[in-house]
Amino acid sequence: MTLPRRKFLRGAGVTLALPLLECMRPAFAAESPVPRRMLIIANNLGVLPKYFFPTTPGRGYELSPYLSALADFRDDFTVFSGVSHPGVTGGHSADNCLLTAARGAFKSGFRNSISLDQFAAEKLGQVTRFPSLNLGINIDKGNRSLSWTRDGVLLPAEDSAPKLYERMFVQGDKDAVARQLHRLETRGSILDTLLDETKRFSSELGGEDRARLDQYVTSVREVEDRMQTARAWEMKPKPLTTQAAPPDIQDKKLFLEKFELMLAMAQLAFESDSTRIVTLMADAFVTPVLKLNDKETSTESYHGLSHHGQAEGKVRQLQEIDRQQMRILHQTLARLAGKREGGDRLLDRTMVMYGSNMGDANIHDNTNLPILLAGGGFRHGQHLVFRRDNNTPLCNVFVSMMQRLGLEVDSFASGTGRITGLEAA
Repeated sequence: MTLPRRKFLRGAGVTLALPLLECMRPAFAAESPVPRRMLIIANNLGVLPKYFFPTTPGRGYELSPYLSALADFRDDFTVFSGVSHPGVTGGHSADNCLLTAARGAFKSGFRNSISLDQFAAEKLGQVTRFPSLNLGINIDKGNRSLSWTRDGVLLPAEDSAPKLYERMFVQGDKDAVARQLHRLETRGSILDTLLDETKRFSSELGGEDRARLDQYVTSVREVEDRMQTARAWEMKPKPLTTQAAPPDIQDKKLFLEKFELMLAMAQLAFESDSTRIVTLMADAFVTPVLKLNDKETSTESYHGLSHHGQAEGKVRQLQEIDRQQMRILHQTLARLAGKREGGDRLLDRTMVMYGSNMGDANIHDNTNLPILLAGGGFRHGQHLVFRRDNNTPLCNVFVSMMQRLGLEVDSFASGTGRITGLEAA
């Protein structure tokens, strides 16, 4: 059985996109037989560098305290020291330049340039429904974004998982969409609506494609469950206190839960082949008091914590936030590694970059950026060290990433070529 490039399960006025199946391959004749993807995750306040960077170089390096959380995937990622964007300063303002490397952020006459994701999307062409997806967590949409057009215009990030879910999976007339979204609000499921059709369709597939569809359906179900959990928090009664009421943060305190949910949405976008490129900015700068774990809430805003001045209490809370993000990153890598596509792990076809525009938020330093690159079919398992007093352009990493996407690119922005030491597996 050969399926057209874009086919949907349909039912009750809604649709669910199918994952990329082997029986669809003939319809992709004009494309690369191995679709490759790119996920870029940025926290604009970075991490505590002391606990992120390893102290030894090469392949036999000793994992740092933070990277120990990723020990299971040691051979699946490379960590970089001594990379940044030459001449890009401005402290927090540099978050808008993480993927552009444009100098002079927010100085008089400043104009941003095209971002890595949009540049790559232009080169790839529209081989998927969405050339790219630009996502955010607690993001100040009008002022911050990882994605910028060729004319230097900000592309607003989508920070609502339900809205993204609707864009990717819900289709039909206005009334049908409204009914289906209402069902999701009341513990319903698009999968329940399409259950019979899913079973019928699966019976027509080969064994490998049936397993792929089952994995995909499980992923959709997990995201629906996460969306319901996020809504449930908003319904819980809040504790009484004699303290004056703080600013109404609504769900912004659930920064880490939103982080986890949006990465699950990114995975779904890749599994359904809705896009090949996803960016996600965690806007820690505007994140207020946040939930650190099941038992503790931060004593002040994320930004306030970042200017810790070595205060023990602040550093401890930042460590907890950083460790939780490493846990979420580990979970993302594990999920991508657990999904199969054409005999490969989805992780082997997906580059996952985690990093920041801040080398050290405590002192507004934009050099020696914390950058980690996982998956994508590179020969990983190493700590690549460059000069800390004269950083190598981060755009060299970007060039290597774009070449791995199959693009004929020799330079980008301040890049001088491929990053030294990072080779394809």
